[in-house]
Amino acid sequence: MNLDLFDIPPDGEGEPKGSASSAEAPTPPEAEPAISEPAVWSVSDINKAVRSLLEESLPPLWVMGEVANWTRAASGHCYFTLKDEKAQLRCVMWKGEAAKLPMDPEEGMKIRAFGRLTLYEARGEYQLSTRRLDAEEGEGLWKLAFERLKKRLDEEGLLLPERKRPLPRFPQVVGVVTSPTGAAIQDILTVLRRRAPWLRVVVRAARVQGEGASAEVAKAVRTLTGSGLVDVLIVGRGGGSLEDLWAFNEEPVARAIADSPVPVISAVGHEVDVTISDLVADFRAPTPSAGAEAVAPEMEELVRYLKGASTRLGRGLRRSVDGPKGAFREAGRALARSASNLVPPRRKRVSDAQAQMYRRIREVLQTRRYSLLRLGEKMDALSPLSTLKRGYAVPHSDDGTVLRNTGDFVVGEEFQLRILDGRIRAETRDVEPDEVDRDE
Repeated sequence: MNLDLFDIPPDGEGEPKGSASSAEAPTPPEAEPAISEPAVWSVSDINKAVRSLLEESLPPLWVMGEVANWTRAASGHCYFTLKDEKAQLRCVMWKGEAAKLPMDPEEGMKIRAFGRLTLYEARGEYQLSTRRLDAEEGEGLWKLAFERLKKRLDEEGLLLPERKRPLPRFPQVVGVVTSPTGAAIQDILTVLRRRAPWLRVVVRAARVQGEGASAEVAKAVRTLTGSGLVDVLIVGRGGGSLEDLWAFNEEPVARAIADSPVPVISAVGHEVDVTISDLVADFRAPTPSAGAEAVAPEMEELVRYLKGASTRLGRGLRRSVDGPKGAFREAGRALARSASNLVPPRRKRVSDAQAQMYRRIREVLQTRRYSLLRLGEKMDALSPLSTLKRGYAVPHSDDGTVLRNTGDFVVGEEFQLRILDGRIRAETRDVEPDEVDRDE
């Protein structure tokens, strides 16, 4: 399918001046009869005449060749060369037509260019003013751009079936992104009114073909899906040529659909038309009307659903009760099994710990008892009673003062003798110091 573009654009960078309809070949000055020399032409007159000859003698034509030196200038115009084994032809494509290309041809790609041969008078160079451009096989350039984007999105996983989300069975708000003046919006609204008049519809208008259409559609999709207002979104337009539908084959639209937090229906063209948006969307509808049918249940279906609600509610309540009850029983059985497995080993560990504790207590008591016995023996050895047991007695005065030396005794005075089992009163009759003491 070929891309029909507009005729020669308005003046622009490198654009030939004049046109085939307005340019007339200049008439050489009339020769004077007496002068045999030819008239002198200016360079501008020559170039203007040659341009008129080219444009009038050759109709618009197709030229096939390999692309070389493709350049897209900042102005939007494209300059390139077509060549074969023996020759080459300079070509220009003005920005109006160039903006409609799905992609820039690659170096060495075989293409067909449709246009008119003309002359760029300022430089005296003839060129092909290109209106349409295709790959060697019809629609090849468009098909190649489609396949390249499809492959890139597929490698990112955006075309995987498991990404597709189910459509809500009974949505409350349906979003629509399409042209407000096209037939698609009327078809969608007609179906929704007939099948589900209670639905609320939010429409975000966008251009659906032409330069900048893909950016508008993508912005509209992001606006509606990010608003939190809609439960499902329909994106689409009516039928048309491949070029007319191309906005839905561009990456901005595909990314916006893939990023949508709500399910998206792509309803572009007719059933035979397949676009990138169809592949990325959660549901592909063959037409805009079919997209509306996908989100709007018929009244009869809703009535059947409501009639069965009581039965479903009863089953749900039984499941909500039986489920926890069964889970509770199973938890009780599991707890009993766990108890039977957990108690005996823990009981044994407690018993072993208790026996070990008793042994340790006995050991500690025995050690303490032995230590007390040793201390008792030491205290007994140091005690005066121990000396008394061996037959000794301790003299002391009535006030309890121990009488140790002969000087402590006074003849005729009484004192007490402390013996093992009591006291004896005695009287000092005589005091005889030891000889050792007297020598000292």
